Amino acid sequence: MTENWVPFEEGEYIVVDALLTTPDGMAVGVEKAYIEVYKGPKGLRRLRGSGVIRPALMVELHEENENLDLLLDLGGKYKYRLENPAIHSGKVFAPDVNALFQFYPSEPWEKLSEPEYDELVGRLNVLNR
Repeated sequence: MTENWVPFEEGEYIVVDALLTTPDGMAVGVEKAYIEVYKGPKGLRRLRGSGVIRPALMVELHEENENLDLLLDLGGKYKYRLENPAIHSGKVFAPDVNALFQFYPSEPWEKLSEPEYDELVGRLNVLNR
């Protein structure tokens, strides 16, 4: 990642809605999500994010799918897809346990129009809503 693909200034931004998704239309919502924009090597803006997820549901997504994407709605016209981000979460797999979820882009995010985002979300079977 060499170009400055993050359009926001340094700081923390609340994520209105975050969904970890599979290619076959399954999803898990990430609660209390936010992203942090910071300066990386060579002064380029980068991002990392966190939220809360139920690890047992994340494992359920991984049972049938190797790669997961993350849809992020930052409000208004700011909607994005992170393809196959690096993700880290707690290791407690009891069905009712929530854990910290961290994500890091593996490549620049894809900006989605509001209709594209709404169409993608409309096709999802969200396990925890």
